[in-house]
Amino acid sequence: MLKLVTTLLMVIVTLTVFGQAEEPAQWTFSAKKVNDTIFEIHLSAKLEEGWHIYSQSTPEGGPVATSVSFSKNPQLMLKGDIIEEGKLEKNFETMFGVEVFRFSKKVDFVQTVLIKPNAKANASGSITYMTCDDEQCIPPKTVEFSVPVK
Repeated sequence: MLKLVTTLLMVIVTLTVFGQAEEPAQWTFSAKKVNDTIFEIHLSAKLEEGWHIYSQSTPEGGPVATSVSFSKNPQLMLKGDIIEEGKLEKNFETMFGVEVFRFSKKVDFVQTVLIKPNAKANASGSITYMTCDDEQCIPPKTVEFSVPVK
């Protein structure tokens, strides 16, 4: 009986520990109207203190770079490249042995889109990113988004 209780207790503790996986990046998604046919899609991450997320430009051998993929939509057309807004830090990462570009506290990935006149659409897709602090990295995650554009 004692063996069963001990085993059950170990399973509960293990599930509790793994159930509390850290998520240092909190995402919000929005559209900002520039004019009747041009919008900016904002994919914004707010990071917990001490954590950072990597730029779209990360050297080979380094951490996973942030990447954004938009789903095709006949009502929308992507215009230009995604712009990163935030305080870009250049840092030598000892974990990877390379110099990287990263953001702390917050970053905003902005994609300009053109929408057909009088159309209503959703800009949807996914963003894949990796977060690290000075001691550990969380495996890359992919988050889906859908933003009304009208």
